[in-house]
Amino acid sequence: MSRYIVSPHAQGTDEWKKDRLGKATGSAIAAIFATVKSGEAAARADYRMDLVLERITGNVQGIDFTTKDMEWGTAQEPYSRMAYEMATDLMVKESGFVYLPNVAAGCSVDGFIHDNGRFGIWESKSPKSKTHLSYLMGNKLPSLYVPQVEHNLWITGATFCDFVSFDPRMPEPLQLFITRYERDEARIKAHEAAVMQFLMEVKRDEKAMLDLIAERQAELEVTTF
Repeated sequence: MSRYIVSPHAQGTDEWKKDRLGKATGSAIAAIFATVKSGEAAARADYRMDLVLERITGNVQGIDFTTKDMEWGTAQEPYSRMAYEMATDLMVKESGFVYLPNVAAGCSVDGFIHDNGRFGIWESKSPKSKTHLSYLMGNKLPSLYVPQVEHNLWITGATFCDFVSFDPRMPEPLQLFITRYERDEARIKAHEAAVMQFLMEVKRDEKAMLDLIAERQAELEVTTF
């Protein structure tokens, strides 16, 4: 039995968005780790309320827009995948949104891979050239993407992630950057605990809003008669 459920809907479709409603996803998960010296960080609070609103309204929250850089990244993904497959002799299997059956959490991995019997995930970025260069020079998973990758490892149960940055504008030897990030159980357990705590807070606020809706509805019914 699979650990997760795979959505049959293509990324970006209305059905895909509904599959994600109210769930903690990899692309936004970094917000729950935002910290301040006292109280809750604004990014964390905003994300918590976004999930509450998605659950009580059924509407996707957040800004629904694309930039030229985002469009570039989306357009380059097939070429990134081909470059990776040629460089590693591994095949990337594309997938829809995957989510846990009993926890309101999921992720959209760029692909699944198998290497010598090991199950892994593939994450690809095609950023600005100067960002791509910084990834090459850093030679490790960029800290910006650690929460997303660990979330995706947790959701899928994968043992590693091959993170790829691809930029065809660079000289050919520098177009492809690949780094492997290994699963660490202690970090995964800490990530899971943080997500579960966050989802408890979302559920608490959702209940408060549902109770308020019921209260207001009762008041309306009284005034109607």
